[in-house]
Amino acid sequence: MSEPYDSRFTLPSVDDAPSTESGVILMGLDAERLLAGVGLARLADEPALVALAVDQARHDALDLGTDALVEAGIRRWRAVRPLIEAGPEMTAAGSLRREWEHATARVTATVTGLGPASVACLAACWLRRDDVNAFAEHGRAPEKGSGTHDVLSRVFAD
Repeated sequence: MSEPYDSRFTLPSVDDAPSTESGVILMGLDAERLLAGVGLARLADEPALVALAVDQARHDALDLGTDALVEAGIRRWRAVRPLIEAGPEMTAAGSLRREWEHATARVTATVTGLGPASVACLAACWLRRDDVNAFAEHGRAPEKGSGTHDVLSRVFAD
């Protein structure tokens, strides 16, 4: 008799996009790093903003420290979160990789003008929204046992 099959640990399909595996990695980051990624992605997705940032850095007028990136990410998250929330409801996929596909589809359908880095970071924030919202509101990670759940427990709930 074979052992029970646990779908949480399946290898990716060869047909899955590389961005899906990047998304799985992103979902493992803590809220602070995700928000810093949102802040940096906003800059890196837009060529004009990259050119402006290089010029500002050249003149020592740009702070790319973690605190500044997190603050930029929090501002961006607060601006786009209502748009993502208003997006179409999607049923739970039961697979981490399918959840990623649903989240990226929701983000691209609701927030216009995003580059691939912003889509990825915002999709990860959406899937980890309990932790990200708590961090954005309180500036710290939620306490253990605070009622927030990681994405794995949400995807694989009984």
